Amino acid sequence: MDQKSRKFVGGGSSSDGECMTEPSLNNSGNNSDIRPFTILGIDPGTATVGYGVVQFTPRDQFEYIASGTIQTPSSMSAGKRLSMIRADLMELMTQFKPDILSVEAIFFFKNAKTVVPVAQARGIILEVGANFDVPTYEYTPMQVKLQIAGFGRAEKPVVQQAVARLLNLKEIIRPDDASDALALAVCHARMSHVIDASMKITTTIKVAETIRAERPKRHRLAKKP
Repeated sequence: MDQKSRKFVGGGSSSDGECMTEPSLNNSGNNSDIRPFTILGIDPGTATVGYGVVQFTPRDQFEYIASGTIQTPSSMSAGKRLSMIRADLMELMTQFKPDILSVEAIFFFKNAKTVVPVAQARGIILEVGANFDVPTYEYTPMQVKLQIAGFGRAEKPVVQQAVARLLNLKEIIRPDDASDALALAVCHARMSHVIDASMKITTTIKVAETIRAERPKRHRLAKKP
């Protein structure tokens, strides 16, 4: 594709100068029946699509792999913007080979002009997942907040800090679209049946209590913490 549309957050550098991380497997543990699997979280949109790649090993072990955004120029027609999103998603699927897609569900929009482009982008995302035969799950913002911060109406900075803590990152991932996508990936892992319920509840409470004890801080992130 002639026009660069993807922006990465992560350590290291690719050949064209973009920051990114290479996938790595965490095969710690002696139980051969427990294997890590990769979740690609996607925050849909037409102008900007956020994505976040997380590796999850039951029980409740997370590893940050990569995150970033797909951005499309406003000067393009709607069809060309969707085509660009599709092409970049296909590349992400090929590069990271996710086992699962986790996508934000359309829950409520006050403005019909907003919901239509988001719905169109979601259609592209679902189609790409189906092409790669990868199961796709959808979660509302309230479900994501509840699973990560322990409160369904948690403010965005609280959720972002919780995501950073669960992924053992020193700073919040930026931009917001990428952080939201990572939250979707973590949400699926924590809602899946492979996680022990007591472990999930304990970890959520611990993260939420730690965040409440500190004053929220805003961070700028240029590379992986």
